[in-house]
Amino acid sequence: MRFDLAVELGAFLAIIGPSGAGKSTLLSLIGGFERPLGGRVLVDGVDITAMAPAARPCTTLFQDHNLFAHLTVEKNVGLGLDPGLRLDAAQRAEVAQALADVGLTGFEQRLPGQLSGGERQRVAIARCLVRHRPILLLDEPFAALGPGLRREMLDLVRALRDRVGLTVLMVTHDPEDARYAADRTAFIASGRVVLVDATERVLESSVPDVRAYLGSSPE
Repeated sequence: MRFDLAVELGAFLAIIGPSGAGKSTLLSLIGGFERPLGGRVLVDGVDITAMAPAARPCTTLFQDHNLFAHLTVEKNVGLGLDPGLRLDAAQRAEVAQALADVGLTGFEQRLPGQLSGGERQRVAIARCLVRHRPILLLDEPFAALGPGLRREMLDLVRALRDRVGLTVLMVTHDPEDARYAADRTAFIASGRVVLVDATERVLESSVPDVRAYLGSSPE
């Protein structure tokens, strides 16, 4: 795989393409979970290629939201601030604010098993927020949700992007998610970035790889 991609500050970029094309690998390279054999990962001109994932200005939300079943909502979010959960009053207030931002005020003492799928994803997003990383990487986190709930989660991410100033990169298997939420879209095939453009232009492109993936002809 050989990726060449630039993303503007504050963008919401969708990443689409066939299974096995390298979409999740690209996010893993940015997040630090994979190391490139060559090349660099730059954020605002700073080379972060050798940084550990926890030191990078990124936070990743996976399809498996990784909530701990035995911890309350409040504590699951607090893990984003301190893995030992030794939170002071200011940090507890920050957790409360993050839960308010995702619409979960009053859910602090519930366990994940008492929440719906969408509510669990909101908890995971709140945990991302308290980490204060400017880049949010979404690796198909809403794929298991129904269309209505998925739109709700995308609306939430867009609102948080605007409010907090996040740069969002979202891997999705559903081109309609890209059309709905993303300003721009990158199409990846065979480990290469084939096309990056405004989302609608990518989805209407006549590039053969794109048409083969979408299974339709441009109108």
